[in-house]
Amino acid sequence: MADNSTPFDREFLRAALSLAAKSEVDHLLYVSDYPLAADDLRSRSLKRKLIYAVTPENLMADLREEGFRAVHIPAYGYARLEKMKVALVAASSFFKRDDLVLCVAGFKRQIDTLVRIRVGESLEEGVSIETLQLPPEFDPQVVEQVISLALAVGQEGFEGHPVGSIFVIGDSIAVMEKSRQLTINPFQGISEAERNILDPKIREAVKNFSVLDGAFVIREDGVVLAAGRYLQASGEEVQIPLGLGARHAGAAIITSTTKAVAVVVSQTSGSVRIFRNGQIIFEVHQSHRRV
Repeated sequence: MADNSTPFDREFLRAALSLAAKSEVDHLLYVSDYPLAADDLRSRSLKRKLIYAVTPENLMADLREEGFRAVHIPAYGYARLEKMKVALVAASSFFKRDDLVLCVAGFKRQIDTLVRIRVGESLEEGVSIETLQLPPEFDPQVVEQVISLALAVGQEGFEGHPVGSIFVIGDSIAVMEKSRQLTINPFQGISEAERNILDPKIREAVKNFSVLDGAFVIREDGVVLAAGRYLQASGEEVQIPLGLGARHAGAAIITSTTKAVAVVVSQTSGSVRIFRNGQIIFEVHQSHRRV
């Protein structure tokens, strides 16, 4: 902590570290680019539990050289809880199901947020990335953000009207070859750094473009390649549950003929279904909709 921290700041940090030291806690996820002082890490058990989540990659490398567990998170303008969620996904390889994780975060040097997480329990809708068992080329942070975005689209719609959408992640070259542009691609000509789904500003833009016909095509690393793509469906046969329409059939076909994963938002119900290898591997039904 900085020298100008208040007594309350120090007390808050001491309380958080005291809780983290308890036997019930398996991990302390410290989401800050300002590592703890040596005096704060006198307990060996606390040091073993500690996982740093930082934005500078060189800081992550330095911490690892010092023997700490550390992960990198993108340097986008996340709100506190969203940044914690990103950090939890980044650190997921350190966790086992049912582990208790104490997550702390703050602004600059000031720690002001404390959250307790049980691994396997979602912060929102019960979607656990681990249960999807996706290949290693899929960035779990990207998948988590796309699913969260799909849930938001299904719940909120656009300007009071329900909308449906498809987000196709991965195997992007094959997906682009098996699809065609229905409308002008709003992401064409924008640098890759400025159109990554991990950026909250881009997710907001994607929500607005969800009213467009067609699918979003997203690379494994989160770069949005296109919106408004028509997924070719001719000559292919898939089986989907009765009551699901062309949007779900398109997702089933594109994932059966490529290595991609598709996340589909139902315009009728707001439900979100995840397709892989032509099959539904996960689905979430909205408990309520705002539209």
